[in-house]
Amino acid sequence: MPARFTIGELAKASSVPTSTVRDYERAGLLRPTARSTANYRLYTDEDLQRLRFVRAAQATGFTLEDIGHLLRPASCHRVQRLIEERLGRVEAHMKELRHVRQVLRRSH
Repeated sequence: MPARFTIGELAKASSVPTSTVRDYERAGLLRPTARSTANYRLYTDEDLQRLRFVRAAQATGFTLEDIGHLLRPASCHRVQRLIEERLGRVEAHMKELRHVRQVLRRSH
């Protein structure tokens, strides 16, 4: 699959700043597929999909470390454990928010 995106094009296609792409590179979540003759980072459609996955996982509250585990070849059990842990944190947060709503409604 030929590289077709520069870092700026990849960032624009995924609606993230180029600094975010660089942060993901530093975290080991994304790597340029190739370099141009002018030494620009080059990425493929697969890299774009990976970047979109990272953003979606981050939006659901997974840490970059968790996302790194999700992207590595791993057992289904490990991935399932990460998902269950995240779900547990979401459910706990929802419980806290319901409590806050009740308190606010009583004081209204």
